[in-house]
Amino acid sequence: MAAPATSFDPHYHTLTPNAALADHVFESLIDRTPDSRPVPGTAESWKAIDDLTWELKLRRGVTWHNGEPFTAEDVVNTLARVPKVANSPGSYAIYTRSITRVEVVDPHTVRLHTDKVHPLLPTDLTQVAVIWRGLGDEVSTSDFNGGKAAMGTGPYRLERYDHGTRAMFVRNDAYWGGRPTWERVDYRMIPSNGARVAALRAGDVDMIDSVPTQDVAGLEKESGLHISRANSLRSILMRYDMREQTPYVTGPNGEKLEKNPFLDRRVREALSIAINRKGIADRVMSGAANPTGQMMPEGTFGYAPDVAPPPYDPARAKRLLAEAGFPDGLQITLLAPNNRYVNDSIIAQTIGQMWARIGVKPVVDTMPSSVFFSRTAQQDNSIALSGWANSVGEPSAGMRGQFATRDRSKGWGSVNHTLYSNKEFDALLTRALETVDDEKREALFQQMSKLIAEDFAYIPLHHQVNLWALRDTLQHTPRADEMTRAMDVKPRG
Repeated sequence: MAAPATSFDPHYHTLTPNAALADHVFESLIDRTPDSRPVPGTAESWKAIDDLTWELKLRRGVTWHNGEPFTAEDVVNTLARVPKVANSPGSYAIYTRSITRVEVVDPHTVRLHTDKVHPLLPTDLTQVAVIWRGLGDEVSTSDFNGGKAAMGTGPYRLERYDHGTRAMFVRNDAYWGGRPTWERVDYRMIPSNGARVAALRAGDVDMIDSVPTQDVAGLEKESGLHISRANSLRSILMRYDMREQTPYVTGPNGEKLEKNPFLDRRVREALSIAINRKGIADRVMSGAANPTGQMMPEGTFGYAPDVAPPPYDPARAKRLLAEAGFPDGLQITLLAPNNRYVNDSIIAQTIGQMWARIGVKPVVDTMPSSVFFSRTAQQDNSIALSGWANSVGEPSAGMRGQFATRDRSKGWGSVNHTLYSNKEFDALLTRALETVDDEKREALFQQMSKLIAEDFAYIPLHHQVNLWALRDTLQHTPRADEMTRAMDVKPRG
């Protein structure tokens, strides 16, 4: 794996590497297909029995790794714990906040009562791993990282976890879904692109994810290897700090500014249209990216056909900066990870060069993802390159987490560390989340996409193309959510 997980706690951080790692051991009530459609998981069926109640029938014959039966009490314990996880940089409460009460009908039937009509609850539940009731709802993240609490119902048992570097799994022969393919799984985290490719070529590993785009052609030609691809649901983007004062933006010569320039829409537009998205997709990403102006890729639920990528127009960008009172430009520090997204540090450096052409003096500060996420969670940045995986195949989670005004009671703005706030957006989101009709709800999501695009609330860049490289003796089912899991790999027949 290219990206290290930040925890083995399945409720600690809404991060794809964490979810992929945990998926080997833990399961959700509702699972997802490779193209992110909901299907039965440890719940075999679900239905709305009235506007405020969902009933789920739990699968019989499911056991925890300690032999205990899976029951409705496990669901109660899980949903009680999710909002309590301490120091979470991205809370899973965004997926559970609408639930006001959990009713146990019998050991295999549970009813979830919501505060309002919530047609997307089954989709939300695909993101929430269920933990054993015996752990209690106060179990600590350190207990998961230490292995003490890392016990689920999934196809593999955790044998060993070296935080940030490696996990070892062994087959769960009692798995309800049938005997898993592999007896043992060695799950390594190798952030260095060169080291990861070298490990594959040397035979030290059988498969790698996040294949460096510049290595794809060579690996495809190499005997004994092949490439697996899937268009990704992940959007790569940049977020502006929207506080009154921001720490890493100054005048062109380092002079302190009286007010955060990102609060001026003209400045936000200037920085966005100074970026040549097609150039990044073609040259930096070697074609393994699709330029975008919105969160959702084409063909998905909520995609807005009339929201195009912002046009590359450096001349207009210069004029906008001058109109905003910065004819001599600005000095801006761009924060970015160097081991989380495909070519993340190179993309950041490239954007810095593009900004320099409009008079912005860039300082590009790249760092390991563990440091990056800590800094963004603490709002220790002014503008940052990051991403959002719309893993559920529709935009509600991203809209709630990234752009909704922070409101802990609703679970909104859980990763809105920029403090962006737009009342019109919030009103549309409220309507969308309560709209049962799919066509009407999609139209509302499209309106929201257009609204934040026109407000230049953020800088959308592109959607990634997921790339894996593996031995010819193996076959792989690629996932749009970009998760890399042993369950998706089989011996080639």
